[in-house]
Amino acid sequence: MMGPTRAEAENWAYRADMAEQAIRDRHASRLWGLPRTNLAVVSWPAPTRHKLFLNWNYWWQAHYLDCLVDAGRRLPSKEKARAVRDTIRGIRVRNLAPVAANRYYDDRAWLALALGRADALLGRRRPRHAAARLHRALLDGIDPDAGVLPWREGDVFLNVPANGPAAIAFARQGRLDEARSLVDWVFDTLIDDDGLVMDGIRLSAAGPETVRRIYTYNQGVMIGACLEIALALRGRGERERAARYLTRVHNLVHAVARHLATPGNVIAGGGGGDGGLFNGILIRYLALAATGLPDDDRMSRATRRICRRMVLCTAEAAWQHRLEVDGLPLFPADWTADASFPQGGGLVAASAGGAVHSSTVRERDLSTQLSGWMLMEAAAAVSAFSVRAEDPGDPPPSGEGGPDPAGRPTR
Repeated sequence: MMGPTRAEAENWAYRADMAEQAIRDRHASRLWGLPRTNLAVVSWPAPTRHKLFLNWNYWWQAHYLDCLVDAGRRLPSKEKARAVRDTIRGIRVRNLAPVAANRYYDDRAWLALALGRADALLGRRRPRHAAARLHRALLDGIDPDAGVLPWREGDVFLNVPANGPAAIAFARQGRLDEARSLVDWVFDTLIDDDGLVMDGIRLSAAGPETVRRIYTYNQGVMIGACLEIALALRGRGERERAARYLTRVHNLVHAVARHLATPGNVIAGGGGGDGGLFNGILIRYLALAATGLPDDDRMSRATRRICRRMVLCTAEAAWQHRLEVDGLPLFPADWTADASFPQGGGLVAASAGGAVHSSTVRERDLSTQLSGWMLMEAAAAVSAFSVRAEDPGDPPPSGEGGPDPAGRPTR
């Protein structure tokens, strides 16, 4: 697969803009009519309880904020910066408590990551107080016996969804010892025979039980965490230690390409509810690897090409299978199949047992549409990066510098 041309990069930027506009038109709303607030309604069409934000989907809103930052990086504007600020305020108000007041460590980690990128976009030199409290909550939550985070406070389930994004957050804060400890535990205990990351370990009186399920987003957060650690170690001149984590990135990307992608390099499958975000998270960190892996070793260059191919092929598949509603895309839950139009009525996304289950039509869920938006932003970032790499004499597009468009702040 040849690198994208400038015209193709501009086309991906256009598609990302259409995805942003679709979320803005269908989902963005003030919280309870309050000025200077913004949140995303979690379904479309939405029942009254969703429009009133009676249900609170904390980590979905964190990913909504992350997508707003992606759009602000791609094409900066005062309006986009205002949307980021208003969304942060909306999250703070709707949480009905300090944002660190959440039982789930994965939720806290996702919001910490989104706030970090938002601060960089808005030019804040120091992290906001909420982000500092989230990081402290993550550090305080590490189980002293296991050395890793449980899924939620007081739980006996030690899983990748909590420890993966927390490791990324620690690495971005320069806490490499904590980040490495979490990542090393995952690779020591949760890699299956195919080289993929399993979900976690459940502790019980009978002994630890490995939960062997394979989810796309667990692969994504481990790719992201290993890359963050590797780049930080290289920045310190510790290239031998960094090589260990780069090798993990290479191996995991190859396992994803072999076992979780179609022969056409498309990340297949997809759910609604919480699962609607899973593929988008994998794509975000594949894009991070495509733009962030170093170019001074052969394996990293080859892995970058594989990541780029999966991102762009998946994005093309999702775009071709979209519906257009009032001229704006409605993305399929499964990026290899046509989208279904979400009629009113039927079951809508609802919380049960600490998770949000899918609407009857998965395309109705904000999570599914956010993944489509993430995918278009990832394709725009990867294609723009590739064009600049081919012609480094060209000036970067407006807004380059600061946080990496694929999701990693510069240091």
